[in-house]
Amino acid sequence: MKTIRWALALSVLVTAPLALSAQQKIPLEHDAYAIWNSIQDEDFSRDGRWLVYRLVPGDGDATLVVENLEDGRRVTVPRGADPGFTADSRFLVALVEPAEAAVDAARAESSRDAPGDSLLILSLSDLSETRIADVRSFRLAGDSGAWMAYLMEEDADGEEEEEEGQAAAAGEDDEEDGPPRLDDGTELVARDLATGEERRFDHAASYAFSGDGGALYYTASGQDGAADGVYRVGAVGVAEEVAGGEGRYLGLAVADEGAVAFLTDRDDRGAGAPAFSLYAAREGAATVQVAPGAEALPDDWAPSEHGEVSFSGSGARVLFRTAPRPLPDPEDETPEDERVQVDVWNWKDPLLQPMQLVQLEDELERSYQAVLDLGSGRVVQLATTEVPDVTVADDGDGAVAMGRSGLPYGPLVSWEASYADLYVIDVADGSRRQVAEKVRGQGSLSPDGGYITRWDGDRRIWVAIDTGSGEEIDLTGGIDAGFHRVLDDRPDLPGSYGSAGWTAGDAAFLVYDRYDIWAVDPAGAAAPRNLTRGAGRASDTRFRYVDLDTADPVVPSAEVYLSAFHLYDKSSGLWRGDFDAGAAPERLIAGDVRYAGLLRAQDAEVFAYTRSTFQEFPDLWVAGPALGDGRKVTDANPQQSGYLWGTAELVEWTSMDGVPLQGILYKPEGFDPSQEYPMMVYFYERSSDGLHGYTAPAPGSSSINRSFYVSRGYLLFVPDIPYREGYPGESALDAVVPGVLELVAEGYVDTDRIGVQGHSWGGYQIAYMVTRTDLFAAAEAGAPVSNMISAYGGIRWQSGRSRAVQYERGQSRIGGSLWDYPLRYIENSPIFTADKINTPILMLHNDEDGAVPWYQGIELFVALRRLGKPVWMLNYNGEAHGLRQRHNQKDWAIRMQQFFDHYLKGAPAPVWMEEGVPATMKGRTLGLELTRVRTISEEEPGRY
Repeated sequence: MKTIRWALALSVLVTAPLALSAQQKIPLEHDAYAIWNSIQDEDFSRDGRWLVYRLVPGDGDATLVVENLEDGRRVTVPRGADPGFTADSRFLVALVEPAEAAVDAARAESSRDAPGDSLLILSLSDLSETRIADVRSFRLAGDSGAWMAYLMEEDADGEEEEEEGQAAAAGEDDEEDGPPRLDDGTELVARDLATGEERRFDHAASYAFSGDGGALYYTASGQDGAADGVYRVGAVGVAEEVAGGEGRYLGLAVADEGAVAFLTDRDDRGAGAPAFSLYAAREGAATVQVAPGAEALPDDWAPSEHGEVSFSGSGARVLFRTAPRPLPDPEDETPEDERVQVDVWNWKDPLLQPMQLVQLEDELERSYQAVLDLGSGRVVQLATTEVPDVTVADDGDGAVAMGRSGLPYGPLVSWEASYADLYVIDVADGSRRQVAEKVRGQGSLSPDGGYITRWDGDRRIWVAIDTGSGEEIDLTGGIDAGFHRVLDDRPDLPGSYGSAGWTAGDAAFLVYDRYDIWAVDPAGAAAPRNLTRGAGRASDTRFRYVDLDTADPVVPSAEVYLSAFHLYDKSSGLWRGDFDAGAAPERLIAGDVRYAGLLRAQDAEVFAYTRSTFQEFPDLWVAGPALGDGRKVTDANPQQSGYLWGTAELVEWTSMDGVPLQGILYKPEGFDPSQEYPMMVYFYERSSDGLHGYTAPAPGSSSINRSFYVSRGYLLFVPDIPYREGYPGESALDAVVPGVLELVAEGYVDTDRIGVQGHSWGGYQIAYMVTRTDLFAAAEAGAPVSNMISAYGGIRWQSGRSRAVQYERGQSRIGGSLWDYPLRYIENSPIFTADKINTPILMLHNDEDGAVPWYQGIELFVALRRLGKPVWMLNYNGEAHGLRQRHNQKDWAIRMQQFFDHYLKGAPAPVWMEEGVPATMKGRTLGLELTRVRTISEEEPGRY
């Protein structure tokens, strides 16, 4: 490897600031992460006149922005959060969070008096503000804009601390005897937004409005149980008791027209582990509807506190969940330090012990769907221990439900796939019949319950099951279009391109091929229709339905909006179609950008969308229904104009196997093709569809930040990779190396300064590649699998699942077991050819990695250390597969830059690379300080 001369490197350090000054732009530094904003929580008022959004910086406090789209009036609210417009579009309500610095200071002092949120009520007529301190949460009154409610923080005046001090002085024990209780509630305030008049109610724990806004309900929990209960507040502002008595009140649900349902254990308080009953009322006092041990429930079952209570769409039914009656904790007089703690792994277990432990809490709280008909009082248990997963049609009002059970196929999850049996359940009596056996996927119930749809990867077709007759219907086999993912190269059944949903009345199911949208009639009355009229296939464009009303499960059969993406040039657009008209879709806006995030005001023809490229942040644009009159209404990151940036372009080449491939080449600003640049290579699988994606400067969880490296003078190449079954490492090599060499042939890549970086699957591919090529001057292989044999027998600790299925059927693409293809496991494992590695390697592998066990990184590190190869591994203690803590992300971003700058730009090595950080210095120094500039031979021409 060539080296850089001291004098030359020093001259670069001296002259660089002068050059930057001349061009009035500077490269990105790590401190820029803090100032880059994202846009979050964007929404319209229902009338479309107002837009709200949050500008959230990388570090520090967010800003809420409320803007009138007609007259330009604008309000900014520092630290605003959770915004919501009232239904009449007269007010905006939001929380105002405490300053981050104040929260940090309170945390540093271990203060109990950490600052809380406050409430902002903004009148949109005159922009006057009302602020209320120490508010925990708020609710708006559904379709009524007349009033709202908010819940105060606990004992905002400090009364709790005083009571606790008195209790401690009296020697009272914190542990309560007898049945469990909820914590005391706090003050709930109902406010008339027009007048500002308020009503206050003590001891509130949870609260909800009816959908029409006519009633407010709340549960209460008070000291000694005196205030426990459920209360209704109507328009007159008086709290009326719906149910009362000492006990816990949970699962509050309110129907659109004001009926209420909830769970309470008030009738079973004598037990050590009291069971809950379901109460409900249409008006007046609530009465018990389902008690523990009710005849309709399995023996010794009761309504479950761990399951959601909800109303069906019409309000005629209450959906709730049941479980075996809770048992009191067993008494164990064995001293705690002598109790045996052991995991028993049994080969007959349906799931591996680690999976059982990961799912333990969910299993302990598992509950089963049941339904109550309010009119007749009939209770029906729908889910059972044999068929635990149930979905009721028609928003809970349907006559049928779909049941699903994967229990018979638990062991197959470890090496093959997830399978399930599907059932049709009669909601009237809970009877069921099996309609599909051992199928892949979840199955999906149509909105009205007429059909169950599923993708059959074996036959590569969509099928429907008539829930009345149980007949299976081939929906797409007769259509001359492929509905399976043609680029899916894993050794498993191919997936589908997905579906858009159903039209009204279960009339048609909408499915995607690679390009277009099809409507298929499961009843067979109508022939399949290409709703985009073949425009996608004719132009290599992918059309997809844009759902502008996620609350409605039905796809409109008339005017719809579509996203469009060109599969080869990566341009995109937003189109309009009419599924009833029989005409081709109409292009509204399109270009060499990425259009996304289409949003519509609920009661007005006002739309918003984002437009982005690598250079252009996805700011919000507002437009009318034709979208072509869009105007940009946000400028989230004006500071970008002061930084060097770059460009992104599509490049093409052919793999060693003769496969045409695409990738993205990022070039630094001011790129000069007559100069040679250092180049970074990053990959995962296929990434070229992201050509127009914007990368905000940020410290990532594992990988390089594209904008950061390009800003600092690097070329960046991101190639696509296709795979051959059984040879994943070689496939990556055959795709990436020709792409790199194609760019080298252009004359602007310094062949001695090419680096490569990737994480997880990308990290594995890099570890393999450097055993076969010396093309790269430096490599970062994050969380790499180095030994497929030991990895095959390992556990993905985050899920508890065996890793075997990943090799046999999944991303690792070996295509069979260790006993089927032992040589494939050896040939694809970098550990067996580690002696061929001549590239300096940096690894990130953390000790709590739940995806790739960190011993995989250890194996490679120990091997390279034994072989005398330059290698470093960073383990951020307690971190997972990707870094979650922002301070660790920042540290990793700095170290990775130092590593690559050292090998690709001749920058001085930091102490952690040159000398290491001994365990005795851990916590005392990070070793980030630089040592000295490297020296090079006189023959090396200056390039930087």
